[in-house]
Amino acid sequence: MDAYKLWKIYCDEMPEFIEKLASTQAMQRLKYVGMSCGCEYVALHRRGMDQSHRYTRFEHSVGVALIVWNFTHDVKQSVAGLFHDISTPAFAHAVDYMNGDHVTQESTEALTSDFIDGSEEIQRILKELGLTTQDVCDYHLYPIADNDSPQLSADRMEYTFGTFLRCFIDDVSNIIKYYNNIVVGTNEHGEQELVFKDRKIAEKFALCSMKCSYVYTEDSGRFTVQFLADLLRSAAEKGIISVDDLYNTEEFVIDKLCHDEWGAEKWRRYTDIKRVNVTSEPIDGKYCVRVNTKRRYIDPYIMNYGRVTEFSEKYREAVDELMNRSFDCWLSIG
Repeated sequence: MDAYKLWKIYCDEMPEFIEKLASTQAMQRLKYVGMSCGCEYVALHRRGMDQSHRYTRFEHSVGVALIVWNFTHDVKQSVAGLFHDISTPAFAHAVDYMNGDHVTQESTEALTSDFIDGSEEIQRILKELGLTTQDVCDYHLYPIADNDSPQLSADRMEYTFGTFLRCFIDDVSNIIKYYNNIVVGTNEHGEQELVFKDRKIAEKFALCSMKCSYVYTEDSGRFTVQFLADLLRSAAEKGIISVDDLYNTEEFVIDKLCHDEWGAEKWRRYTDIKRVNVTSEPIDGKYCVRVNTKRRYIDPYIMNYGRVTEFSEKYREAVDELMNRSFDCWLSIG
């Protein structure tokens, strides 16, 4: 299933300003940075995922911009949505793990304005649009683009739909049904939010999105991302790669690793992971880690009803189970 198909669901036509900005070198780099934080290179995950199309930060970023444009027709907010991942390093959140930022996963966001400022192409287009770096470097300023979890925003909506297609091969007609039921509304805090009109559709979306929440927190995923983070940290300490290299493409970093004997062996070991052991105690002589992670879920707001958790016992129980899930176990290669 081609994730690009989602763009036509999000917006009938690609606005010229989004197309021009997406064509810049800084944005094109994101075609070579995956959404799966390096997990797609691992044998264990390759078996469980459709490899016919790789879901990239570029597809996600353009998708966010199109969603924001569809609901706001505001250039500034749409560009901020487009640029929200422009500073994402190779292997994405694996670098947050490398930086010890397991839970908030925000350690790389501070470079967004540097990437925008550093691109002459982007600066020229922004000037034509009457915008500055400060207008578009922080999508947190625009609640339709981003807001506090577990509210629904363009960012959360897009990666949820992308995960539906990537992991569950969900019927595109269901995504269209969800999307067409969403409007810009006012939530219980008096703030703008993307809200549902129909509570049954909202509940179905929420329950399906919970499948994504478990994909994001599963033991094998947490282990492989931590393994990669430790590999990258050690490679940087050994001088095989530099921190700056991580802001190139994943292929560039992999190539540098594989041109070093130690790096090549570690990368081979990483990509060959086929099973992950889960134990209550560490195993002597083995690489074992305990890995906490961010618990992501969406609790949509329904116009004139409130949040899904306020009326759906089934979803409320699912959220409680996710939030109370213990990560107090040891993970190692099986």
